[in-house]
Amino acid sequence: MELIQNTPDLSAYLAADEAIDHDHPIVRDAAARLAKKAADSYAYAQLAFEFVRDTIPHSQDSGDLRVTWRASDVLEQGTGICYAKAHALAALLRAEDIPTAFCYQQFDVVHGLVAVRFNGAWHRQDPRGNKPGVDARFSLDGERLAFVPDPESNEMDYPVLYAEPHPTVLSVLQAAPDRPYLWKTLPTAL
Repeated sequence: MELIQNTPDLSAYLAADEAIDHDHPIVRDAAARLAKKAADSYAYAQLAFEFVRDTIPHSQDSGDLRVTWRASDVLEQGTGICYAKAHALAALLRAEDIPTAFCYQQFDVVHGLVAVRFNGAWHRQDPRGNKPGVDARFSLDGERLAFVPDPESNEMDYPVLYAEPHPTVLSVLQAAPDRPYLWKTLPTAL
């Protein structure tokens, strides 16, 4: 599948905004701690991915009722669904000048992940969190995502790489008072 940037300006994939607040002290502190352990930007990207995947539980898996959407809140509260975890990873990567996009897959509901840009190409990564039956890995050499769509079941990969979180996703997260409510309002398509 060919991934398509929704904006040609690569600097848009480094920008901070309300959800991807990589200028926030919590994000900057986490990025600095990870950067100290990394020899280069590739190693940093993998460390950031593993940090989000492994230390921030997916709230559905853990039973956490809180809904987070802002990267700093995800890091501070240590919880989030796929979209929120993607926001946290994007903020950590952008804090270290690694272009990061938001991308989505469609299953029963829309699933969120990110793409990182290295060596002139985009590489999708899924920080959702592993569990039995899910084994996502950081990879620049072939995708190791949490889920693979089945076209016969009307599942699909959306090819668009967004510089900001999709507005539908962001509005659903922001409107949800808790995860059970969020689960009833998750988008089924973009």
